[in-house]
Amino acid sequence: MKKTRWIVSLIVLAALAGFAVWAQGRIHFNFATFRVQLTDLDWRYVIAAIICIYGGYVVRSVRWAMLMRHSKCVPVLSLVGSQIIGFTGVALLGRFADLTRPYLVSKQTGESLTSQIGVYVVERLFDLGAMAIFITCAVFLIPVGSLSHPEAVESVKRAFLIATGAGAVFMISIRVAGDAMALFFEKSFGLLSTKLGHAVGQKLRTFHEGLNTIRTYSDFGIVSALSLLNWFLILLAYFETVHAFRADLQLVRMSMAQCMVIVACSGGASFLQPPIIGWFWQIGAVGEAIHGFFGVAREAAWACSTMLLVDTFLSVLPVGLVWAQFTHISLRQIAAESEHVGDNLAEEEKSGKVRS
Repeated sequence: MKKTRWIVSLIVLAALAGFAVWAQGRIHFNFATFRVQLTDLDWRYVIAAIICIYGGYVVRSVRWAMLMRHSKCVPVLSLVGSQIIGFTGVALLGRFADLTRPYLVSKQTGESLTSQIGVYVVERLFDLGAMAIFITCAVFLIPVGSLSHPEAVESVKRAFLIATGAGAVFMISIRVAGDAMALFFEKSFGLLSTKLGHAVGQKLRTFHEGLNTIRTYSDFGIVSALSLLNWFLILLAYFETVHAFRADLQLVRMSMAQCMVIVACSGGASFLQPPIIGWFWQIGAVGEAIHGFFGVAREAAWACSTMLLVDTFLSVLPVGLVWAQFTHISLRQIAAESEHVGDNLAEEEKSGKVRS
């Protein structure tokens, strides 16, 4: 895990350095204008955006509780703390801490770590599907000619639809014949490496266990509705943040459909999210997307990207850190332990806790 973290961090750092070298002398950036954009904000919109993000944490808690209700019933709001502290870990430590949430839920509820990682995987698949639906709707709602590169948005839409369709087929296959598929892929990858084959097989069994959380059409409908609500709140947070920039008419007049394009670009950039460095990567990538797609001045686009990072990603830090302190949870310890999730799973498997 640490080796992977260093590799990703170096890749992002190299990309930022390469962009800085390329931009030197080619791009004029007025820091005074950038500062004016950040100071001349309508803070009512900023506060509204942060409220939407925290509303999303509540929805995630309800969804997680619904996904695990067949194995253990927990109050739907009891997992809000795990969600907030988990995303605090991601904000500080990057995507390497993504498994903090299932780890915390596992410790809180007494359920196996394997089952909660399965819930996490299913949650992410529903997130991908909800995002694909919103992006598809955005493409149809955005007026022709309002984007500088409409073909790029069309490509993103196709990619999300293909990924969601493939994910749905994969999910159904695992749900119907999970053990058989796990054994098949374990033997296939085992021809290359026994360790790799075992790892692939274990991950597929984990996913299969996660899918046991969806047993009826009612389960599917409820989780789908909660996923759509969660992403609507995220989209609304982007919309409110963008409209907080009173000094730029293009941002003030931006529609919700256009904001969905920004959400998609932000989601793509967040795949490479190392600690701290990832913040600047996110600001630059999303800022250039706003500038390139909508023709917004670069200073305003980067200022908007900065506030989007603060509102939708970093705003969890104050509450998350206080909550972790109040509940005697050490983020440093959790980060260290979650880096050894594979070892924890192996121990669970040896002790007979892993349920198929």
